[in-house]
Amino acid sequence: MTFSDDISANIKSVMDRVRTAAEKSGRTLDDITVIAVSKTVEVDRINKARELGILNFGENKVQELLNKFEAAAPGLKWHMIGHLQTNKVKYIVDKVELIHSVDSIRLAREIDRQAGNNGKKVNVLVQVNVAGEETKFGISAREARQFISAISLLKNIKVRGLMTIAPYADNSDDIRWVFRELRKLFIDISMENIDNISMDYLSMGMSNDFEVAIEEGSNMVRIGTAIFGPRNY
Repeated sequence: MTFSDDISANIKSVMDRVRTAAEKSGRTLDDITVIAVSKTVEVDRINKARELGILNFGENKVQELLNKFEAAAPGLKWHMIGHLQTNKVKYIVDKVELIHSVDSIRLAREIDRQAGNNGKKVNVLVQVNVAGEETKFGISAREARQFISAISLLKNIKVRGLMTIAPYADNSDDIRWVFRELRKLFIDISMENIDNISMDYLSMGMSNDFEVAIEEGSNMVRIGTAIFGPRNY
């Protein structure tokens, strides 16, 4: 698949595709949160995307998020979607809408500590490495329930759902099982009614696979290239 640099046309295309995928799963476009992954994207292009209706933006690196938080248009909702080091938590805990990548007790405790220092309750997702890829962060699916029960005791964070990154595949149907497995885990945990755990968000799906992810139950997709075009990292 080739991608354009025309943000306006890209956003229209993405939204049309999200709408179609949502309808296939009995939902509407309004049921899906689109996060524009803005790593390496200039602030003026982020602002352009905001003018075109995108409100949520995701960053992988703390310093880049901080720079854009100060420079971009006010009122944007920022998401930390990359691996987060414990020593960087203090810089973003009061700036992000949602941390998508909680994958260790140590990190959860540090978010809880820094949130308390700021008088906040921070929303987080637990990152699950469904496919068991050694190159990806995240807890294993079999550890998820125990992990979530443990961090539910922390007073200054609120677990709002699950996140995964599927393996890259030329044919996204080949990784449909990943999204299906996380959706099943999401439902199972929801039914346990654990205190301080609210399964609201299922963050799965990126530029190459978001339609299949939505069909399998995702309600939050992280889309970079399909919105901003190819980038040189």
